[in-house]
Amino acid sequence: MREFNTSGPNIIEQHYTIQRANLIKKGIKLVKKERYFTIWAPRQTGKSTYFRQLADELEKQDYKVAHVNFENYKNASLSSFIYDLTKYIKQFWDLDLTKEKEISKIFSLISEIQKQNCVLIIDEVEGINKEYFGDFLHSIRNAYHSRENHCLKSVILVGVSNIVGVVSDNASPFNITDNLNVPYFTNEEVFELLGQHEKETNQQFEEKVKQKISEITANQPGLVNGFAKKLVDNNPDKKKITYDDYLKVEDWYLTEAIDKNFANILNKAKEQRNFVERLLFTEDEIPFEIDRESIKLLHTNGLIKKGKNGFVTFWVPFYKKRLYKAFYPYSNGEKADILRSFVVKEHFDEHGNLKLNKLITAYKEYVKRRGFNVFRGKDKNGKYNSIKESALIYSFETYIQAFLQVVGGKSYREADTGLGKSDLIINIKSQEYLIETKIYYYENQFLTGKKQLAYYCDSLGLKHGIYLVFCPKEGIYPETVKEEKETVQIKDKHIEISTYIIEYDKTKW
Repeated sequence: MREFNTSGPNIIEQHYTIQRANLIKKGIKLVKKERYFTIWAPRQTGKSTYFRQLADELEKQDYKVAHVNFENYKNASLSSFIYDLTKYIKQFWDLDLTKEKEISKIFSLISEIQKQNCVLIIDEVEGINKEYFGDFLHSIRNAYHSRENHCLKSVILVGVSNIVGVVSDNASPFNITDNLNVPYFTNEEVFELLGQHEKETNQQFEEKVKQKISEITANQPGLVNGFAKKLVDNNPDKKKITYDDYLKVEDWYLTEAIDKNFANILNKAKEQRNFVERLLFTEDEIPFEIDRESIKLLHTNGLIKKGKNGFVTFWVPFYKKRLYKAFYPYSNGEKADILRSFVVKEHFDEHGNLKLNKLITAYKEYVKRRGFNVFRGKDKNGKYNSIKESALIYSFETYIQAFLQVVGGKSYREADTGLGKSDLIINIKSQEYLIETKIYYYENQFLTGKKQLAYYCDSLGLKHGIYLVFCPKEGIYPETVKEEKETVQIKDKHIEISTYIIEYDKTKW
């Protein structure tokens, strides 16, 4: 029986696999045109699985395809590099060059072979030692210029960085027009992958579960397989995997899973902490420009992408959710102090309904007492290493989580890649509320956010949304910026939006 794969390239006999037919056709077209091209994408996008599929199809058309992985060769000697290169050439092409000691001589001998069609795929090309990487590219260039006369019809360089920027120069056969992008799955491909499991095992995924997997992973192949595998492993005997099952797995991924790919994301995010926190807690519109080091670093590692409007946006909601937690300053001790202040019965009416006004008023009083600085992260030397805006969001989240602990409620985040706002669903006594927290910048942003919240509530089947907006005390605001309860009509439905203004002093925090 096949399974969801979470490590290495797919083996079709062992793993549920999406055959990316259109992408394979593009690769074959480039090879038939005798192009030397690059494939780059962040980790866990399915590059290795793709080029193995491409190799299989090329071999059916009488190409001999050798693929070599050079992931850990940054400090390897030239002799080690040549040993592995010639070993795989011998294995896949049946061409023995293992006695050769020079890169140029290896390619010179390859150039003398005429009656074959060969393709060379180099995976993890960034891992090649810089001392001889230039010689390697130079030899490929020489082979490229005479490729119509010899067997090496195509060379494909594969990596997680934008290889075009690494290898493109006046001497290189690689240029930006010959880069093949390997995108994440489409929604249809995710449903097809999950459908393979359903068909082979008769275990079904609830429709909402499929949608949530697609949303939180942004269809990143590695994460899609990871969520699906965990759901199946957790529920081996269930006929149908439900939304409650999904929420347990999401919570595990957010709070317990030791995920090597997120560990890499977190390390890169820490290197650019202030930049990432601007994306998490403000609505700054930052143009996506790949030559900016912070953008290039975070993009090539799969954290951010270019949005439809040309600005930077988060790529994968799961990463955004987990970064909220990773940057949270747990050592401040505020939660214990907050817990002691709650009198549960004061927050519910005689019918057991939550008194929202009471809860928000209590939070405002807490803010007046404590301010926000206790919610800023500090480094090991006690200096703040987080932006001030982060403290506003973390302050409310700490308060609401303390309240939920007292009343036995639950919370979970919605999958959202938008900037500068936090969407949290709280469940208290089987009643759900969507709370959106954001920082006020200007009137149109405030009003648009309110409408978006209403649409979001409708998409989740909720009738009530809470709009919590942090406003600087010293600001002068339009009459529209006020606390109120209003009904917003979405299609034929009416969504109640309760707006609350939380004032803060930018000079004191």
